[in-house]
This record gives sequence, C-alpha cells and structure tokens, in this order.
Amino acid sequence: MVSRRLFAEAFGTFWLVFAGTGAVVVDEVTGGGVTHVGVAITFGLVVMALIYALGKVSGCHINPAVTLGLCAAGRCERYLVVPYIGSQCAGAVLASGTLRMLFPESGGLGATNPAGSDLQSLVIEFLLTLLLMFVILGVTSGGGEEKLLGGIVIGGVIGLEAVFAGPISGASMNPARSLAPAVVAMRLDHVWIYVVAPIAGALAAVPLYRFIHSSPCRGSGDIGGCS
Repeated sequence: MVSRRLFAEAFGTFWLVFAGTGAVVVDEVTGGGVTHVGVAITFGLVVMALIYALGKVSGCHINPAVTLGLCAAGRCERYLVVPYIGSQCAGAVLASGTLRMLFPESGGLGATNPAGSDLQSLVIEFLLTLLLMFVILGVTSGGGEEKLLGGIVIGGVIGLEAVFAGPISGASMNPARSLAPAVVAMRLDHVWIYVVAPIAGALAAVPLYRFIHSSPCRGSGDIGGCS
C-alpha cells in the first residue's frame, strides 16, 4: 500500500532528524556532552537502524535527494517522488517541532550552517551527497550479501562524512534534515545551500555510477527501491 510506504518515510525521517539533530541539541545544551564525533556516530547509526527496520516497506529513502537520485536511476516510480518528499519533510518538521518543545533553550535546533563561505559549503555538500548516492547505488544493485550489508555501509559512509565535514558544512546531505530545523527555528539564511547541493550531488552520482560500472542502473531491492 502506498499509504504504508509514505508513513514509513515520514516515520523514518522523523527518527533521523529527532536522533541526529537531537544529538546536536543535547551537545549544545550540555556543553559538549555528546561531542562532534558522537553526533556523527548518531547520524550513521540511526540511518543504519532505519534501513534494516524500514527498507522492505518503503526503501527507506528518508532523504529527498536520495529519492530524486533513485528516480533518475530508474529505481523509484515517478508518481511516488512528490508524495515521498512530502512525507519526508513532514516527518522532519515534526521532529524539529518536538525538539523545540523539549529543548526551548536551543537556538538553532541542530540546523546546518556554513562555517566558512557559502561556496565552500555548497561544494562540500555536493561532493558528500555525490559519494553517498554513489554508494547507495552500488550496494543496492548487487546480490543478497551486498544488500544485507547495505545498511552498515550506508550508515558508515554517513558517519564518516559527518566526522570530517561536519565542522565545515554540517554534513547534511539531506534537504529535509536541514530544512526542518531551519523552518522551526526561523533561520532560513543559508538553507538554500542544503537544498540545492544535495539534490545536485545525488543527480550527478547517477551518470557517474553508470559510466564507472558501464551499465544502466536498473532494478530495485529491499533497500533503495520503492517496490
């Protein structure tokens, strides 16, 4: 049922934002109780867990950029793109609203902001999402063993990228993850970076994957597909 898939995407994105940006908020209000590495690990682990929990229901995209990338790769039906993105954004906003209620003293609610120039973060977010999407296409196109390890690999890539790039750009790679806290906290100055760059990076990964692997991206699996 489509409604079940949409609920799974909203539910999954809620937990991604609640746990991931929640770790940022807790680190803020406790004066470093989580640490930057702890935040990165939280994002990686929650994505890994959600892939295994929801992959067979909706594909566990939980990221508008990933949904668009999978559609471009022929792994997600076009009619599901807008409903998926709407569900992801709704779940993310609900998570940020919940964090606002629990931690009213938090200013940014874990929002992503450039530490340097806008261009620097734009390029970094593009490259981070390109690699993430490239890995997703790779682990979801192989056999059973690759798909079995897919959650670990994808979660590991997210944690890795968050560790080294988080202090510069926030390592969002996900428009919904950045848009939700920005909207709830009403801090929209730089949010365009985290919408444009991840979408462009995810779409760029598709022809790159096809070129390197010399074959079209086809098929769908438990993780990544919509069926």
